[in-house]
Amino acid sequence: MKKVWLLGFGFFSISITWSLYNAFVPFFLEKYVHSVALISFLMTIDNYFALFLQPWIGNRSDRTTSRFGRRMPYLMIGMPFAAVLTMLIPFHTGLFTLLLFMMLMNLAMSLYRSPTVALMPDITPEEQRTKANGLINFMGGFGSILAFGVGSILYKSNPALPFIVAGLITLLCLFIVSRFIKENRDGINVQMKLPSEAGTATKPSRISFRSQLDRITVFLLAAIFFWFVAYQGVETLFTLYGKHHLGLSEQAASFSLTFFSLAFVLFAIPSGWLGGRFGKKKMIIIGVCGLMTIFALVGFAKDLLLLRGLLLLGGVFWACININSYPYVVATGTEESIGTRTGMYYLVSSLAAISSPPLLGLMIDIFDYSILFYVAAISMAVALVCLFLMKGRKDVTNSIHSPGA
Repeated sequence: MKKVWLLGFGFFSISITWSLYNAFVPFFLEKYVHSVALISFLMTIDNYFALFLQPWIGNRSDRTTSRFGRRMPYLMIGMPFAAVLTMLIPFHTGLFTLLLFMMLMNLAMSLYRSPTVALMPDITPEEQRTKANGLINFMGGFGSILAFGVGSILYKSNPALPFIVAGLITLLCLFIVSRFIKENRDGINVQMKLPSEAGTATKPSRISFRSQLDRITVFLLAAIFFWFVAYQGVETLFTLYGKHHLGLSEQAASFSLTFFSLAFVLFAIPSGWLGGRFGKKKMIIIGVCGLMTIFALVGFAKDLLLLRGLLLLGGVFWACININSYPYVVATGTEESIGTRTGMYYLVSSLAAISSPPLLGLMIDIFDYSILFYVAAISMAVALVCLFLMKGRKDVTNSIHSPGA
């Protein structure tokens, strides 16, 4: 767990950077772009990079051989570039340089996000991975809270300060991770050690994406897509829902959503422990059933106190899903395919992030805001069906299998 805490600094830096980026970059864009729809599109560039780059990077990291390991070279290249470009964003001289810095920064982040995530199962035994995922998500959530709290103070003083601090924190976190985590020493799979018996490096064989798409994986990825459609749509449109459907002020609506996020952060570690104790799939099913019920009930909630209580409980159920889902994706594959399956996980979650807000927004245009949480509940129900359709040996054992198993 000590190594996981140290690796958590990588997630800590990613969360701080993305939180500041999502919070303050729209303020830079609105100086040049007056269409909210266009600003929203430009803010989803990271999801398009994730859609195409992260599966490829994750797959390639599975086959990378170097004296630093499989994943660390991507961190050592991507994190310094991301840090510098993050610090450059507030110093743009116009729309062109702002978009240039944004795109390059998103590209740099895509270089190391999948390898950073894949490092967790690389250094953690399978039975401890849900606990480890809870720890690193707790650190990531703490980073987001810190970014919003301290970042807003720094931004008020000088708009460039949050980005400069985020860049410096990224460099510091790279030093911590690269200094204290050595893949060839800390990796749990002896077969993945780089030096061969003859003293020369062995190149792992290429892992086909198609070979990973068995029945279990297809239905699991489908479930992930549908629960992210529900989550991303609610997260994006909730403040508008609160304002136009419930009559809340913008501040009250946005503050209400923090109950969901806070509950997720606080329950991240317990959720990982429960997943390790009772099984990842069981906790995911409990989370999906619970969040589906919460979304259906929110549609009837008119009282602000009741609404926030439901969102608080919803954050607990979301932790049951989110903390256990990535380790479950990894557990249904092999040790050699961790990076590839990490990329596949981000592929479907990014596809959901891109498609969900416009889809749910269209439903609101056709009907009204009251439809938001009912559609989200239906999407969670479809995810639940996909989970029940997962039948096979890998799903039953719920553990990593070697290629010859």
